Amino acid sequence: MEYRYDVVVVGAGHAGCEAATAAAKLGAKTCLVTMDMNKIAQMSCNPAIGGIAKGQIVREIDALGGHTGEVTDATAIQFRMLNRSKGPAMWSPRAQCDRGKFIWAWREILENTPNLSIWQDQVVELLTEEKTNAPCLDNFSHTGKQKFPHWEKNIPTLGKNNHRVQGVRTLLGVTFKAPCVIITAGTFLNGLMHIGRTKIPGGRCAELPSLHLSESIAACGITVGRMKTGTPVRIDGRSVDFSLMQQQDGEQDFHKFSYMGEPRMLPQLPCWITYTNEQVHERLRSALPDSPLYNGQIQSIGPRYCPSIETKLVTFAERTEHQLFLEPEGTSTNEFYLNGFSSSLPIDAQIEALKLIPAFRNLQIYRPGYAIEYDYFDPTELRHSLESKKVDGLFLAGQVNGTTGYEEAAGQGLVAGVNAARKIGGQEPFEMRRDESYIGVLIDDLVTKGVDEPYRMFTSRAEYRILLRQDDADARLTERSYEIGLATRERYDHWIDKKQAISEIEDFCNTYSVKASYINKGLIALGSEELQRGCKLIDLVMRPQLTLSNLAPLIPALAEKLDNIKDRREEIIEAAEVRMKYSGYIRREKDIAEKIHRLENIRIKGKFKYNEIKSLSTEARQKLTKIDPETMAQASRIPGVSPSDINVLLILMNR
Repeated sequence: MEYRYDVVVVGAGHAGCEAATAAAKLGAKTCLVTMDMNKIAQMSCNPAIGGIAKGQIVREIDALGGHTGEVTDATAIQFRMLNRSKGPAMWSPRAQCDRGKFIWAWREILENTPNLSIWQDQVVELLTEEKTNAPCLDNFSHTGKQKFPHWEKNIPTLGKNNHRVQGVRTLLGVTFKAPCVIITAGTFLNGLMHIGRTKIPGGRCAELPSLHLSESIAACGITVGRMKTGTPVRIDGRSVDFSLMQQQDGEQDFHKFSYMGEPRMLPQLPCWITYTNEQVHERLRSALPDSPLYNGQIQSIGPRYCPSIETKLVTFAERTEHQLFLEPEGTSTNEFYLNGFSSSLPIDAQIEALKLIPAFRNLQIYRPGYAIEYDYFDPTELRHSLESKKVDGLFLAGQVNGTTGYEEAAGQGLVAGVNAARKIGGQEPFEMRRDESYIGVLIDDLVTKGVDEPYRMFTSRAEYRILLRQDDADARLTERSYEIGLATRERYDHWIDKKQAISEIEDFCNTYSVKASYINKGLIALGSEELQRGCKLIDLVMRPQLTLSNLAPLIPALAEKLDNIKDRREEIIEAAEVRMKYSGYIRREKDIAEKIHRLENIRIKGKFKYNEIKSLSTEARQKLTKIDPETMAQASRIPGVSPSDINVLLILMNR
């Protein structure tokens, strides 16, 4: 048994799984430590992946070579594309998944990834040492020394921190030595569950918390805080009257999460919609004195955009009903998840209130909803690589950085895993810009602005939404990922073939001429205005009523062109059409992004003693000193740093 690794990943949630596979695929000898191998990639709350902006993140993970997208497709039991009534920049894929099959699909990937080992145990201590000028090669794996012989000259100067990682110690008394450790412990760090006035230590229902690890990390000078989240009751479907609910079916078209792989294979199941009522609200209000959220029992901040049912009652007191979604947990279980009814109220209050909904009058539950408090670390103390500024070799990803959601966690995990492997190889960090990915927006928000509540990604957080569509994640990221060795040659070729097909369609539409007399009758039938003179096909494609698909029957040459696309036909046609229809908006956002890139190119880290620059505002001096931004662009995004403060810095740099 080997106890020396290049990278140790603590926690096998969504962040940990992506981190471990990414590091291992880049050649780092990796160990994934999890408390329960049967709960790998557990969907602790909603059994679903994706949603508004979250779906874009999963597409980006897939384009980079991660696995969340393919696991979702393999275990999806309902797929929907959200926001179809809006433009393509807002379209967001979402899928209900079979919770149990999701776990085993991920475990199969992990167990068959070269360079990756799994160890079932609980990490209780982060091992570090005071930095010296002497390298400590004992921490590096034997195979790693052979793979990266230049480590010896890189290790002493990997950073300017006071501590560096040595490894971890576990509850079983095992010490794993490693120069890079990635913490992805989710809600387990000093986790405390609340159900009414009952408090139970735990990271999830019936699962022990991780104790002492937070303290060993805090001992290195890292700031620790507390946050709160919650989850709803789980319902026995045999006790539900589905005839009193509205059925919500999924979609059966070509869309999926992964750019690779097969279409969805599992049976597609419906979700169900119902509503609370005044009687339900009255019963819930009567239990508020016993609510941990309102009796002082919970002091930490919960997610603003996923409020508990008791928070909804208080915040939206005028509402007489709230929508609830009953979502299946899998193809072979009667367990259902009640979306919209997150709660930490006493058990009897939850059950009695739900029984006042007609469809639930005979309700039986598997377990009640509960709230959970847990430790997180200040993300402004991280670099964009997700490495700690205070401890060399320590990476943090997922909910421990103050985020909420599987997708946000998985995106961070992939970035942390890549950068841990690259750090070991003496390579520059892999970072993504805000105009390059939602993952880039997420990480920049975390390390630049910090969090005062659990962070959730929305399309509104991205200033370049038109560039960050769900359809073009491969165009943005696959070639770059292939360059660093994460995306496979197969994935790269898959994208190049698609890229060529899109380009051919665009070239055809830009050069093919259409006569007015030939097309006008068809245009009228499609609800579009007649042509007064001939035009290029691209001019018709730009019209909102027209698409490549409905124009093809009117233009045989176009139909022939599209019929020649045999592989991924619908995907390619949609991507080409979106690019053409939104070409003007895309060019404008690229121009804006290019101007911002000029500030990104101005490196300022270590060039100023901000506290001594009296021409900066007091708040700017404080924020700039704390965050110590890498670039002028990052400095400009720090809350409290004004444009005039940026001008001062530019003047001081003679820019």
